Amino acid sequence: MNDWIKEEIVGFEPFGRQEEVDRVRLIRMLDLFHGDVLTRENDVAHMTSSAMVFSPKMDKVLMAYHNIYQSWAWLGGHVDGEKDFLQVAEREAREESGIQNLIPMSPHAVALDILPVPQHYKRGQYVGAHLHLNVTYAFWASEEENLAVRPEENSAVGWIPLCQLEQKVTEPDMIPIYQKIIQRCKRDFEPVDLE
Repeated sequence: MNDWIKEEIVGFEPFGRQEEVDRVRLIRMLDLFHGDVLTRENDVAHMTSSAMVFSPKMDKVLMAYHNIYQSWAWLGGHVDGEKDFLQVAEREAREESGIQNLIPMSPHAVALDILPVPQHYKRGQYVGAHLHLNVTYAFWASEEENLAVRPEENSAVGWIPLCQLEQKVTEPDMIPIYQKIIQRCKRDFEPVDLE
């Protein structure tokens, strides 16, 4: 087993009961799969890393309109064998939004979630239902940066005002997750001046 993965999860500070439960379940899955959760070869459950990107005033989040889920969503992706989950979240945010300058709020994850992924087709290939064992990192970025769509994954990228999040996100199960992350970040971090 990759002990460092377990150390990352064990060291995570839960924000509420959901994360306490998911952390225990994730540790159990690491033991069950002997740590083999870093690649999609584990088609039952595997690690993903997401980015919640905030505007400097922390009144907007950067999201992409996801082609598969037909909803505005955070940025991120599969860790695909990498050990630096923060670096994965940052790279995925850049690739999916076109944004270049991201400032991590912390080197540590701000959220931990076990997310069910329904069966779907991706690039013409069937993908069976499975679980994403997700860690989320928070970043600041300037609203002045150029954004770019990644057509194979999304059809729009934009800054969503926090007050419009519930209207824009059409995946109801994700709204509490986004709200939890927003609450934690507003509690733990201050707005910044990126000028």
